[in-house]
Amino acid sequence: MTPSRLDREQLIDIAREFGTPVYIYHAEKIKEQYAKLTSAFSNCTSRFFYACKALTNINIIRYMRSLGAGLDCVSINEVKLGLKAGFEPSNILFTPNCVDLAEIIAAKELGVHLNIDNISILEQFGNKFGGSYPVCIRLNPHIMAGGNYKISTGHVDSKFGISIHQIRHIERIVKTFKIHVNGLHMHTGSEIKDVNVFLQGLEVMFELVRHFDRLEFIDLGSGFKVPYQEGDTETDVEALGQKVCAAFSAFSKEYGKPLEVWFEPGKFLVSECGYLVVKANVIKQTTATVFVGVNSGFNHLIRPMFYDSFHRIENISNPGGAERIYTVVGNICETDTFAWDRKLNEVREGDLLVFYNAGAYGFEMSSNFNSRLKPAEVLVVEGEAHLIRKRDVFEDLLRGQVEVL
Repeated sequence: MTPSRLDREQLIDIAREFGTPVYIYHAEKIKEQYAKLTSAFSNCTSRFFYACKALTNINIIRYMRSLGAGLDCVSINEVKLGLKAGFEPSNILFTPNCVDLAEIIAAKELGVHLNIDNISILEQFGNKFGGSYPVCIRLNPHIMAGGNYKISTGHVDSKFGISIHQIRHIERIVKTFKIHVNGLHMHTGSEIKDVNVFLQGLEVMFELVRHFDRLEFIDLGSGFKVPYQEGDTETDVEALGQKVCAAFSAFSKEYGKPLEVWFEPGKFLVSECGYLVVKANVIKQTTATVFVGVNSGFNHLIRPMFYDSFHRIENISNPGGAERIYTVVGNICETDTFAWDRKLNEVREGDLLVFYNAGAYGFEMSSNFNSRLKPAEVLVVEGEAHLIRKRDVFEDLLRGQVEVL
C-alpha cells in the first residue's frame, strides 16, 4: 500500500529537481481523506462535492473526479474548469456569493446545480424561469462556528445565505413564481471540530424542510477540521456520519420520502496532501531574535498572516541538528512572519524547510506581490512526481499588461 505521507528524502529530491519554492501534493493522501468520508456516510445516501476553491489546479480536479467526487464551484470559471476536467454538469454544484443574475444564468445554461443565497436573485430567477429549472436555496442558520471569525459563515453578521428568519419571504417568492426548490443548503464555517455543530444546524434545516414539498437533498456544507499542530485532531467524521445518517433515516420517514445528504469538503481533502518547500536564504541574528529568512513570503502562503494560522515547519536538510528557537520570515517588503519563536533543528543558510498542511488555500491564494514569481506545483502519484504547473518566469509578470507609453 502506498504511504499517505511523503518523507524527507522525497521532498528533497523533488525540490532539487524542480527548484524552490515548490508546492508538492500527494495524491494518495487525497484518496485517503475521500475514503474516510465515503466510509463514514455509507449508511445513508450521500454525495461529496470537492470545494475546488481550496486548490483549482486542473490535475487535482481531474483526480477528484477519478475518485468519484462531485465538484463545488463558487465562480463561473470554476464551473468551466470542472467541465473541462471532464465532470458531468449533474456532478457540479454552483454556490456563488454576491454575483449578478447574469452569472447565475450562465451556470444554468451549462446545466449544473444552482445554489442561490440572495432573496433578490431568487426573485429575479423565479420571474425569468419560473419552475422550469430546479434550484437549491442557501440559508443562514445564525450559528457561530469555525476556527476564525474570517472563516465563520453562518452567523448573524455573515454575508452568506438567506436568513432563516426570512423563510416567509422565501415562501412567498417560491409560491408566486412556482419555483422548483430541490434542496436546502447551509455552511457555518471552517475548522469545525465539534460534530454537534453540524447536528445543531441539521435540526434547524429539518424544521425548514417542512416548508417545501419537492426537496431531494439537504446540503450541510463542510468545515471539517484538519490537524495543523502536534496533538491536533481532525473532525470525527465517523461519529458524524453515524449521527447524521441516523437522523436522516428517521426524518425521511416523517417527510415521506428519502432525502440525500450532501457535503462540500475542500480543506479536508487537500490540506494535508500539500507541502511547501522553501530554501533558507539568510540567518539573521538581532538583539531580540534569530530570523530565518526564506525564499518565499505571503505572496506564496498568506494564511499565517491573514488567518493567524499555524503551519508546522521542519528543517528537512538537517533533521538531526540541535534544536534552536527561530522566527521564520519571508522575503517580501512587508512584515510576512510565518512563525514566531518556533523550535527547529538548527537552520543553516541553504537548508530546505517544509511547511506542512499547505494544500488548501496555499498556491490558490498566491500572488505576484513585489513582482515575485509564483512557484511550481508538483503532484506525486504512486511515487512518481509530475510537474503540474510551471514556475513563473519574468514574462508572466507582463502577460495581460498593455504597453502604451
